[in-house]
Amino acid sequence: MKQLKQTEQIKFSRIYALGAARGDLAVTNDEIAGPIDSSDEWIRQRTGIITRKRASADRSLMDMAIEASNEAIGKAGIDASEIGAVILATISFPYQTPSGASLLAESVGAHGAAAYDISAACAGYCYGIAQADSLVRSGVAKYVLVVGGEKLSDFVEPTDRSISFLLGDGAGAAIVGPSDHPGISKTVWGSDGSNWDKVGMTGSLIDFRDGKTSWPTLVQEGQSVFRWAVWEMAKVAKEALAAAGLEPEDLSALVTHQANTRIIDELAKQLNIPESVVVARDIVDTGNTSAASIPLAMHRLLAEGQVKSGGYALEIGFGAGLAYAAQVVELP
Repeated sequence: MKQLKQTEQIKFSRIYALGAARGDLAVTNDEIAGPIDSSDEWIRQRTGIITRKRASADRSLMDMAIEASNEAIGKAGIDASEIGAVILATISFPYQTPSGASLLAESVGAHGAAAYDISAACAGYCYGIAQADSLVRSGVAKYVLVVGGEKLSDFVEPTDRSISFLLGDGAGAAIVGPSDHPGISKTVWGSDGSNWDKVGMTGSLIDFRDGKTSWPTLVQEGQSVFRWAVWEMAKVAKEALAAAGLEPEDLSALVTHQANTRIIDELAKQLNIPESVVVARDIVDTGNTSAASIPLAMHRLLAEGQVKSGGYALEIGFGAGLAYAAQVVELP
């Protein structure tokens, strides 16, 4: 009996380049505060947000995903035809099917690439990086395009005081490919389905169809999510560092999901992050962009020269599901 032909194995992978696109509108706290009977001061103290980027009606999620992807492809110095897989992490693509990834692949010139969406909310980008790492190292794809993209403003209820004032729009893209040294560590990931309903929607599309609810929008149990994010995610982040064989002082950056600055600061404290490590706070003028937040934050650190290529960043995403994932990556 013949044996199956062995696929060529690639030992390591890394991120080659990042791309970014944000909403074209800067929405201030004063514009948000009225409907939730709040104030600029209350929002700043609670979240750290001063403004958030939201996309106008004629700027779609796909527009931002294409823009970010084209930047990443150009910076990586590859041809889009070399991309073997396209992964779009999103919870806000407005079609149940077909996937946004297949349209994205065609739009950027990755014709014929495998393409699929990931619904892991704020952990989605880190899930995508984990899968891209495996696809490259297994030889299934030479290069993988991973995009975290959201237009969350389509799912905002202006009077909601639990999450609506946090949310922004944008897309961040990464090209993952083969490497002669480790550029992506083992991912520590999982989910806590016992808290499935702590972040989610006000109703299902079936409920909306049947007139049982208005257009479904995003909501959360803020205090429950805060406690879970700080205490449980600090454990996950420590596991990811251990899996990478690094200590906090070995990092150049900590890039957490941009949930709010209180969670970011508390995680940094729990991890004993030294002052030499840059802590990403893109949320201040971008807002919480769910799956897009980590690549957008990392892109900004590099673009502004706050970190240099070749250093290590611990990235950790967490959110609805409750899903989470963390890994250490070499900065492109």
